[in-house]
Amino acid sequence: MSDTPKFEVIDRRKMKAEEEKGHTREETGHGAVPSEPAAGPRLVVPESAEPKSEKPPTRAAEQEPVPDLPPAPTAEESREQKTAYDVSAQRLEDLVRAQNPGIGAQPPVGFEHLVQQLYLSAMIQMGAGTQEGQRPRVDIMGARQTIDLLGVLAEKTKGNLSEVEERTLETVLFDVRMAFLELTNMITMQGVPAPPPPAKR
Repeated sequence: MSDTPKFEVIDRRKMKAEEEKGHTREETGHGAVPSEPAAGPRLVVPESAEPKSEKPPTRAAEQEPVPDLPPAPTAEESREQKTAYDVSAQRLEDLVRAQNPGIGAQPPVGFEHLVQQLYLSAMIQMGAGTQEGQRPRVDIMGARQTIDLLGVLAEKTKGNLSEVEERTLETVLFDVRMAFLELTNMITMQGVPAPPPPAKR
């Protein structure tokens, strides 16, 4: 038998059933298996190859937990839902155009609309668009989250955009980050007390 470590995939459903019955797992021919259930794949080391270490092995439960996600919709479910959505959206557009004949058909939504929406949200959160004579309402933490969303979008779409889309996203991200820097500098400067006057001699 080879001393090369092997990976064993644990069926968590079986382990849950055994745990509910009050059973514990026994040792297998591959080596020592802990009686506590472990999440996901586990490295199994043959007894002859087990290192003699005083440090206890890292338990899978102590690692970063994987969120339990609902099952993804099937391709058929997604197709049916998309068809129903398109029919409903077209019905709504027909209704709006019947009430307002002059507006014409709406252009299809593209990547630039997503970037523009996030840009406008960030600028409004930083007080842009406030009517004259009114005090700006600033949501600086919300603006930061929106700007970070643009950063995530830029990172995740890298290499998958046209030249125009990439330049648009880079320009918008640069613009909102500059506006954020200017605003936070103003906020932090207002929070700093003025230095005391020099002492008279």
